[in-house]
Amino acid sequence: MSARIQVVEDDETIAELLTYNLEREGYTVLHADNGADAMIDIRTQKPDLVILDWMLPDMSGIDITRQMRFDPDLKTIPIIMLTARVDEDDRVRGLEIGADDYVTKPFSMRELQSRIKSQLRQLGANNVRQFGDITIDIEKMRIMRGKRSIHLGPKEFDVLKMLSARPGYVYSRETILNQIWGMSDDVEIRTVDVVIGRLRRAMKRGSESDPIRTVRGSGYSWNEAV
Repeated sequence: MSARIQVVEDDETIAELLTYNLEREGYTVLHADNGADAMIDIRTQKPDLVILDWMLPDMSGIDITRQMRFDPDLKTIPIIMLTARVDEDDRVRGLEIGADDYVTKPFSMRELQSRIKSQLRQLGANNVRQFGDITIDIEKMRIMRGKRSIHLGPKEFDVLKMLSARPGYVYSRETILNQIWGMSDDVEIRTVDVVIGRLRRAMKRGSESDPIRTVRGSGYSWNEAV
């Protein structure tokens, strides 16, 4: 699954430039042109990185950064501030509030892409998840249960990555469908159940505990007691 980047930019030309070039690099790009929509996207989609304009029509990039850094579910998402504000005081303020990097406009796309890769590498270095005898290396796409190597298909891995990111949190089937497959009319909701079933069979053998919990009428979550 490619890294998902949330672009928060109200300048249509810049947003199109970013989207085009980032998608060429293989990233999945989400775009919002105002702070309110951006926060909805960030909370529901959990992007891997946010490129954030300072000046937006309804709130500042500083406000969004502050909200993210005070939210336990969002505080570790890297933020690259993209802004026309070039004063040193502004740069210091942005970094002190919680931005991970600061790029001024006009900007070099090559430099921005380099900084994105740097942030994602740092994120990946801390992206090994351990649950009992289960080890999930997100960056290397490797899963071990004890000494057993587990091999998953792309969609099973995407679902595993999503559920294990927030142990105990219950994702509805609709949320899983939208985040993994997108808004596609060709994919039925029962597809989620089929993929969950394949994931369970791969992750659990014999008397091993089931790492996926079914919440009747609600959806699925990663079992905190695994």
